[in-house]
Amino acid sequence: MYKKILAAVNEFTNSEIAARYAIALARSCQAKLSLLFVAEDRIDKDALRHAEAAIERLFIEAGNQGVEAECIIEKGDPLKKISEVVQKNKIDIVFNATRREDVERRFFVKTLARDLIIKLPCSVAMARVVRMARAYPKNILVPLRGHMTHVEERACFVAKLAQAIGSKITLFYTSGRITSFFHGEVHIKPAQREKHMPKDMEKFTECLDKYEVHHEKRTGYGTISRAITIEAAHRRNDLIVMGASERSLIKSIISGNPVEDVLRETPCNLIILRPAHDHQ
Repeated sequence: MYKKILAAVNEFTNSEIAARYAIALARSCQAKLSLLFVAEDRIDKDALRHAEAAIERLFIEAGNQGVEAECIIEKGDPLKKISEVVQKNKIDIVFNATRREDVERRFFVKTLARDLIIKLPCSVAMARVVRMARAYPKNILVPLRGHMTHVEERACFVAKLAQAIGSKITLFYTSGRITSFFHGEVHIKPAQREKHMPKDMEKFTECLDKYEVHHEKRTGYGTISRAITIEAAHRRNDLIVMGASERSLIKSIISGNPVEDVLRETPCNLIILRPAHDHQ
């Protein structure tokens, strides 16, 4: 599915960690990797030096892992330049890392991360790095919900990443709260929750089975974002991979956005995947 992968690199260490996920995926998919640094007009010399050093380290690392890689350095507006490279090189997926303002601003307003997720014509994997030393995860948590789109690509992304690193996968489904007027919140047994798992989760599991990667299922209940962060902390997961929210902005304002909540509260590294491919 992924033949050409791009990693957007800047002067910050978290972008280098995100690019290592791109290297792992490229190795697993036998894809070509493009390492792109866009120097903004007012970038200072130290930032430029750090970014160029990061590009060089990543290029060497990719080569050592047998990944065909190229380095691209551009100058100008990051969104415009990344879009141009994506279209010119027919990139299948772009990796980028969040910055501090992405976490602080509600709905990612006026951030590069939001623009990349919304405007790029390819798939986008946005990484938030909270553990610099855990670039290669051993336990990946994949929260799933009903009415998923691009199920095959989501499963492919997780499976190929896990294959490259030798990770275990935990599929996590949260059914939400069930309440009773007289008795308050009702606690449902795990066996009962499993009966209500959506068919999309079964399809996701079937897609994973094609790649022969080890995975297990777990269920939870309660507020979605809270259940995910607690599960990740309790089970000591190294990485969470979840889909970008498809809720409208208005609905997000009223009822909240689980993806943004997890982005702020995640106890481990997080990748938010916005898939764009319908078939493998």
